[in-house]
Amino acid sequence: MMHGVLGVTDLWTYVIGTVAIVLLPGPNSLFVLSVAARRGIATGYRAAGGVFLGDAVLMVLSAAGVASLLRAHPPLFLVIKYAGAAYLCWVGLSMLRAAWRGRGASAATAEEPPVAQPFRKALLISLMNPKAILFFVSFFIQFVDPGYAHPELSFLLLGAIVQVCSALYLTALILSGSYLAAQFRRRRLLARAGSTAIGALFVTFGAKLATATL
Repeated sequence: MMHGVLGVTDLWTYVIGTVAIVLLPGPNSLFVLSVAARRGIATGYRAAGGVFLGDAVLMVLSAAGVASLLRAHPPLFLVIKYAGAAYLCWVGLSMLRAAWRGRGASAATAEEPPVAQPFRKALLISLMNPKAILFFVSFFIQFVDPGYAHPELSFLLLGAIVQVCSALYLTALILSGSYLAAQFRRRRLLARAGSTAIGALFVTFGAKLATATL
């Protein structure tokens, strides 16, 4: 019996779908872009590292059946959902407050801790989104052959493809953020407008998550 590559069926359809999904804007990618624009390439990659780790944890939890647990226990889903929504709103409001404090994005950059915070924030943004767990498990299952003897290899391959696509996309955003940083240094109003827009989007993401349903 044919099991595809390591038990993954219709591999190229999965790759195309993954690319399309990764390219959709979300809180992770916007956070990495904003960090790279304000703090530079190296700090942008620290934030990207938090995204990679958070996504890896979510994929492992999805493969372990956490999505089914959330469906079976709606109160648990509600706790995680509202905690995630509150955190996204807090990140967004912090950006808005820093952007309009009077000194623009440069003040926000100066007040942030130098190393740990971008990684930690990106990790929390990735982890505190129960809808991502549900998405991973429903998307992966479509491409895993149930008759394959080693499904862990199938999930490993699918997860590796997601991470490679994410790495390429986040690298493009980080390099774009570096260009934006140069523009922000010359144009204070542009920096403030950019921080305001991204902060407002984070508040929107939080509100959307708060109203999400299983």
